[in-house]
Amino acid sequence: MDVGQDRRGSPASHQAARLTSGHWPARAQRLLEESYRLCVDGLHEPLRRCLGDFEQQLFAQAERARQHVQQQDLYGSRQRVLQDRTQFEHRFIIKLAEAFNALEEADPAAPASTDAAGKKPWQSLELLDPVEQELTIAVDQLGARGETRHSSVLYELGYRLAVLVGMPPLEGARLPLGPHALTLAFHEASAGLQLPLAHQLLLLQSFDQWLIHSLAPLYDNINAHLQADGILPQLRSIPIPRSISKRTRPQAAPAETAGAAEPAHAASGVGGGSSIEVLESLRDLLAQQRANQGGPAGQPGGQLASPDELQAALGALQQHLAQVTGQASRELRSAQRLREELLIQLNLGKPSGAPHTQLTGEQGDTVELVAMLFEQLGQQLQQGGNAHNLLGDLQLPVLRMAVADKGFFEKREHPARKLLDTVTAAANDWLDGSDDESNRPLANKLEQLVARASQEPPSAGLYTTLLADIEHHLALLARKAQAAERRHVEAAQGRERLDQARHRAGELMAERFALSPPRGLLRALLDRAWSDVLALTLLRHGEDSEAFGKQLAITDQLLGRLPTGDRLQLQQNVENGLQQIGMHAEEAEQVAQRLLGTEKPDPPSDLPSSTDLALRLKQHQRLGEQHSTQQATPHPDPNPASPASPPSLPHPASPASPPDPPHSAPHEPAVAHPARAPEPSPRDRRIEKHLSELPFGSWFEFVDPVSGQLARRKLAWYSTMSGRCLLVSRRGQRGEEMSLTELAHQIAIGHACEVPVQRESLLDRAWRSLTGNLRQSAGAHHPVPQEPGRR
Repeated sequence: MDVGQDRRGSPASHQAARLTSGHWPARAQRLLEESYRLCVDGLHEPLRRCLGDFEQQLFAQAERARQHVQQQDLYGSRQRVLQDRTQFEHRFIIKLAEAFNALEEADPAAPASTDAAGKKPWQSLELLDPVEQELTIAVDQLGARGETRHSSVLYELGYRLAVLVGMPPLEGARLPLGPHALTLAFHEASAGLQLPLAHQLLLLQSFDQWLIHSLAPLYDNINAHLQADGILPQLRSIPIPRSISKRTRPQAAPAETAGAAEPAHAASGVGGGSSIEVLESLRDLLAQQRANQGGPAGQPGGQLASPDELQAALGALQQHLAQVTGQASRELRSAQRLREELLIQLNLGKPSGAPHTQLTGEQGDTVELVAMLFEQLGQQLQQGGNAHNLLGDLQLPVLRMAVADKGFFEKREHPARKLLDTVTAAANDWLDGSDDESNRPLANKLEQLVARASQEPPSAGLYTTLLADIEHHLALLARKAQAAERRHVEAAQGRERLDQARHRAGELMAERFALSPPRGLLRALLDRAWSDVLALTLLRHGEDSEAFGKQLAITDQLLGRLPTGDRLQLQQNVENGLQQIGMHAEEAEQVAQRLLGTEKPDPPSDLPSSTDLALRLKQHQRLGEQHSTQQATPHPDPNPASPASPPSLPHPASPASPPDPPHSAPHEPAVAHPARAPEPSPRDRRIEKHLSELPFGSWFEFVDPVSGQLARRKLAWYSTMSGRCLLVSRRGQRGEEMSLTELAHQIAIGHACEVPVQRESLLDRAWRSLTGNLRQSAGAHHPVPQEPGRR
């Protein structure tokens, strides 16, 4: 399979949707069908990413939900999206075909339609549904924003399609491929998912991000196809000119530098993609920095390198570094070192008397800016990770792209910038610097991508392909981590519910012990095994259920509080209850027979005594406790892309119960606690209160006091009743077990800290630090503060 290609969901469903012939000529029919197929093919991949992003957002909100009902609603919506994904795509394609087929009805000269009763639509009055009104407004707003964003290409497309069908220029909802029609088709296709209002609005946001924003290449493709077939070949849209004055480069004007820094700050994304000359603004700041530091102002003498010569020198330098083994070939290079190595490559093999080739001013500034950007990126990364090596390998390929395409500085969504951000973030977040088996697939994938970027000529298509490949791999990792984390959360919630059931069963048992104290084998049975039977029945059916009432009646019969009646039936009930908690049938029969005195006239000689049975019950309870501590770690998910299973209860053969206290007093269930900690200080209590208000999904950083190594853990779940919290790693693996009180104490003594939510990506923070440093060194009055070195 080619890099970046995912053929599992090929858009074959559009073959089932055919356009009606209508009254159009054969050529118009053919071009409409070809435009429709181009639209379906072009929207398949964005639609797949839209649904994948929506599913991930649902899971992220579910893990941060504070209420169980809200969490279940999010999981339910995510499950419906996963199950109905293929049918949803098919419905969307069918709606697109209907939009094409409705071109004849879109004729404004056609008579107004009527309903089945012969009334016009505006004559039918009904109450306004607030949910439908809000969705209609959201759909209209998405369509309007898309019309504004792609107005120039829509202008041409509307005229060309209008020529085909013999109508006035198509626009708005009448244009079958326009943002209005696509948004309406998407909304109608999503009705089958039956999502709540909030989730439908979230789905529309993903549609706006992944489909509406990426429609320009699709419209260009369809326009080019129609133009090549002779449909209005001379038509050109007339964009409204923007008045942007050409700035002259300042020589020494600190007052103007602050104004020039604002366009430079657009490189971090504020104005990315506009016609603001970000590269020129950054060069202005560099010139001012050199003037303040007393550096050389003019160009060095000698022959200036052409773009092709610079690309050849960069390629030769890459090949040289690929042949050199060792850490020195993978480290980040400063601007001075890059410049020197490029000059050596440019002048390699020249005669001694020949003039030396030098970099032009723009080339030298580009080299320096890229080197400074990578330096800032390196400061944002965690220390000791694999990201630094990957960053060093990417420096020259990205520099080649920046030299060849100024859009690297101008456009925030430039493929090379997005790949640089994605690769460094993946290495920084997912790889911990160890040779663990779980790190190798991702490390190998990143190494392959970086190697391909180094070996092939720089182009936007190459980086787009590499970006799609790594995003697909990271999506699989994220789904696998989400599935593992959800299993841990469900297991923790199940243990919490079982503990509550055991506590309630212990209370009911203690009340009966106080009135009818049992002795001997009966006490051993009720204390060590039958309490688990009550807890399991309570957990499965509830306290008010008939099954739990029946188990309480059996308990009262064993204690003599109710008449026994049929002793054989009572024995069978006791055996069934003991088998539910994992006791073997033969052993349960022996215990019930000895307890009720229903042994056969000639019992076998190997029938255990009461003391032996009591010891077996105690041993059975201890084994169950040991098994309950081992079942907490779930097995890895063999299918990371599959949805997580619904919440399940703990297996009855391994009740998750801590050891019971001595049985000299009435039975009370005990909860396992760590060694008693000192009384929390007021600061610990304040921190614990703050932790109890944090949403699920908050990150913490733990420091090993011995080795000083850092480990990040996510707060996946905590109990508001017992205070237990579940911490997981990035891959969803279970981390340290502690309570909120212990976590607050770790934070108070400096062994842990809360990681603040980062609103910016690694690359955005690096751009902001770069422009801030340039502004500060150029003499700006309000420098931008530096970001912390650790992410």
